[in-house]
Amino acid sequence: MQSLFTGNKRECPEPVRAEIEGHIPQWLQGTLIRNGPGMHKVGETVYNHWFDGMALLHSFTFQNGEVFYRSKYLRSDTYKSNIEANRIVVSEFGTMAYPDPCKNIFSKAVSYLANVIPDFTDNCLINIIKYGEDFFASSETNYIRRIDPRTLETLEKVDYTKYASLNLATSHPHYDEDGNTYNIGTSIAEKGKTKYMIVKIPNTKPETDEEKKKNTCFKNCEILCSIPCRSLLNPSYYHSFGMTPNYVIFIEQPFKLNILKMMTASFKGLNWASCLGWYPDDKTYIHIIDRRTKKPLTGKFYTDALVVYHHVNAYEEDNHVVIDIIAYNNNSLYEMFYLENLTLQNREFEIKCKTFSLPTCRRFVIPLDHAKTTELGSNVCTLGNTTAYALKEKDGSVYCKPEVLFEGIELPRINYDYNGTKYRYIYASKVQWRPIPTKIIKCDIQTRSCLEWREDHCWPAEPVFVKLPDGKDEDDGVILSSIVSTDAKKSSFLLILDAKTFKELGRASVSADLHLDLHGIFIPEEELQAKKQCADFGGADYN
Repeated sequence: MQSLFTGNKRECPEPVRAEIEGHIPQWLQGTLIRNGPGMHKVGETVYNHWFDGMALLHSFTFQNGEVFYRSKYLRSDTYKSNIEANRIVVSEFGTMAYPDPCKNIFSKAVSYLANVIPDFTDNCLINIIKYGEDFFASSETNYIRRIDPRTLETLEKVDYTKYASLNLATSHPHYDEDGNTYNIGTSIAEKGKTKYMIVKIPNTKPETDEEKKKNTCFKNCEILCSIPCRSLLNPSYYHSFGMTPNYVIFIEQPFKLNILKMMTASFKGLNWASCLGWYPDDKTYIHIIDRRTKKPLTGKFYTDALVVYHHVNAYEEDNHVVIDIIAYNNNSLYEMFYLENLTLQNREFEIKCKTFSLPTCRRFVIPLDHAKTTELGSNVCTLGNTTAYALKEKDGSVYCKPEVLFEGIELPRINYDYNGTKYRYIYASKVQWRPIPTKIIKCDIQTRSCLEWREDHCWPAEPVFVKLPDGKDEDDGVILSSIVSTDAKKSSFLLILDAKTFKELGRASVSADLHLDLHGIFIPEEELQAKKQCADFGGADYN
């Protein structure tokens, strides 16, 4: 297990033809790009946390029943600086580093005074985001890197702060039917105020490469709404949000970033992760922002303390907003991924994992017209077919109690055509006593039944749904998951499942060093063709 987390993966910059077992649907044409940490050691220095490793992009390209694989490290400024120095010189969230190993307390003080808010890394290792017609590797800082989706080449760096005052931003945006992208970020202490900002990046289509380099779509960035942080110096951590046709859903949880501590972290030799605090006695607030008025709904909606990384979906029904999330009872997930925990011997790791808070898929139901209800202490949720309820209290606030839909699932994906609408299926990874997925699962919300895929010595990645062209049912399509084999005698592979039956259609095994990744995106071939790039995945390159 240790080498799977701490070993550096070899990149495969030239496309390699995969060996196919079963069959690949002919209609499946396009590229699956995934992102995640691939290098955890530079020279003699090692990152503290698995999420700190340098970004390694890899892709599976489907072409006429064949699959081609390639991978490349993101050539970020962080990567270049570390490789040039042959050691870690750029700090990540769980690892504090100093460019000069002889830096003393006085130079640290000067650095601290010059940088109240630290300059974050551009090691964009979490996801792939589409803005306009371009694709960007992203993490949760103010930096993203444009990439070539065909060659995985690293292109220019974009700084959110040049277009909106976002010091932090999520890696899980949303898209509307016009191709506009929505995201949420934190503006730290701007004009003495810390706030959460919801932004809309229009689907601008630059005509030339020069216009692309000028990031035209970001220049037209629109701030839809600002939400004041409940604590000026302790904004909530968040990883995603929800969106319906009329509303944006933001959960302000008691898993908070201590700004004062972060400002002095470098000076004190602390990593930024140590600046995150869990406050189990605090409430979790649910903000509902009306996209039409660009203002939060009046009233205060809250629930018990929880930690949420991934929203599943949200939709409107009978004057209620239904919100499905994957939630934990504490912040133990992040702690489990410190390399000192992941590299424990099996028995020690098993004991440690017993303290790990298992995720549950929870459904919250928010009544939009609760103000009309005057009776206190009663359930103001009138939506049927759920055990979730909402109690109105004396001060007018509404306490929301969720319904647990499923237990032990993470990395949820859906048919995105159903995002913001009533839906039935969740595709996810199944976790048990350890935070590493062992199964892929299809959850049927209507029947509460599940279908599973598993295989010995296999660690599956987040399942990605790709819809069947002209498909009529929600689950008409396939599921793609990159599978890392823990058996040295067995190659890693890309798994293709029928999304409806959850039966294996085929697999594409590759003689390459596949890594455990985080998130990704499937880009249909027609979108790649529309970009009119010079690179061509066909021809001699694949022979």
